[in-house]
Amino acid sequence: MVRREAFEGMLRDFRVIFLTSGWLLAGMSVLALMHAIGSSLARDSEAGAFYATAVIGFVPAAVALAAGWGAKPELRFRQAVVITVMAWFGLPIFCALPFMLGTWQLSFVDAVFESVSGLTTTGSTVVSGLDDSPPSLLLWRSVLQWIGGVGIIALSIAILPFLKVGGMQLFKMESSDTSSERLIARPNQLAIAIGSIYLGLTLACMIGYRINGMTGFEALNHALTTVSTGGYSTSDSSLGHFSTGTHWVAIGFMAAGALPFLAYVRLTRQNMRTHGTGMGQIGLFFMIVAMAAGLMFVLRLIEDQSFATALREALFNVVSVITTTGYATADYQLWGPFAMAVFFFLTFVGGCAGSTSGGFKMFRFEVLAKALLQNLNRTAQPHSLSPARINGQPLGPGDVASVALFSAVYVATFAIGALVLSATGLDLMTSLSGSATALANVGPGLGAIIGPAGNFSGLPDSTKLVLGAIMVLGRLEVFTVLVLFVPRFHTA
Repeated sequence: MVRREAFEGMLRDFRVIFLTSGWLLAGMSVLALMHAIGSSLARDSEAGAFYATAVIGFVPAAVALAAGWGAKPELRFRQAVVITVMAWFGLPIFCALPFMLGTWQLSFVDAVFESVSGLTTTGSTVVSGLDDSPPSLLLWRSVLQWIGGVGIIALSIAILPFLKVGGMQLFKMESSDTSSERLIARPNQLAIAIGSIYLGLTLACMIGYRINGMTGFEALNHALTTVSTGGYSTSDSSLGHFSTGTHWVAIGFMAAGALPFLAYVRLTRQNMRTHGTGMGQIGLFFMIVAMAAGLMFVLRLIEDQSFATALREALFNVVSVITTTGYATADYQLWGPFAMAVFFFLTFVGGCAGSTSGGFKMFRFEVLAKALLQNLNRTAQPHSLSPARINGQPLGPGDVASVALFSAVYVATFAIGALVLSATGLDLMTSLSGSATALANVGPGLGAIIGPAGNFSGLPDSTKLVLGAIMVLGRLEVFTVLVLFVPRFHTA
């Protein structure tokens, strides 16, 4: 009887997984079909590639939907984790088809690398000649980043809190049984609110770019990849190809994408109580940006740059790296070894928890800093009972332990990634910065090959596959993948 119940439970799990995966693939196929129609209207010769992609996608989507039809569309935690990992490792293969079948005719490895980099909002690219590329292909890769950006917001709210690594568990969400207030009555309403804010920021960014000289198409593409902190551009020179006014627009909206979207929701509902806004990590984010940009500003002034140019270059490149967007207006490697060291460390930092940014996240720095301060206070005053607090909530030993454990796993993943990359033939600098930029989903690394002025096309196929895997691990914050290898997860 127990085995029969376990089998039936497993069957229900598979049916829900097939149903949800089928809808995801069907949705991406519809998106490919829309691109095909747009390409036909624009006559940019890519319609055939997108029609073929749509057909290829609809077939397995229909099979998956048929296999899962009739299942209740209610996801439990275990099912959600499996679907999430399957989606982030599987969808890039489907989304790579236009890059292989279209004008670019990329190899399988290059196409999957470009697709993974897009969906994870990393922004590393193997494509050159972007300025003369078909519009539909450029828009496809920009849309992939936009989808990936909103996807990681959903992930950080829906799944990561259960793994104790996302930081959202201390934001007093409605999904928490201990919540003392209700932000929004139902999860679907929260999804609509976040989606509306995400779309609103994208439209505002697009208008800002258009006002500052971009064409409508350029403004659309860059708005999609700015708010998502992805960094894909329509030019090989990235934002260096456009006016300085667009740089200031990018600074503002890269920072906007790196802030917790729950704070936006609370702001729109005039509910910005201190314990629910995440203001601690927001303040820390702007403090680190100000300190790093100030250092780079002084460095640029010493090198004889004008005040306005030094300020713009310093602020733009610092915000671009710390938000893991990866846009470039200048090769900051030419600013000297100190600047390279600063940008290397900024690669790991990332934005706030619950944002589109990758990286280690400000929330974890906040937890570790407050835990350290509390420990030092107890050392100085052993009988002190004042607990550290995050967003008004006491910071318990379990919270500190989970963040400390994640920190150790994160560093270990970076180190192992660098070792594996070096085994594929890369030099030390490229291996270290490549592992860092892939894990943090930043985009450009350091060195002559993958630096801000470089490209990933010259790397061996084995290296690109390793980098792609690290990108997905970084986007899913490692534990989402690791939990699949725990036997108890499959028997729960």
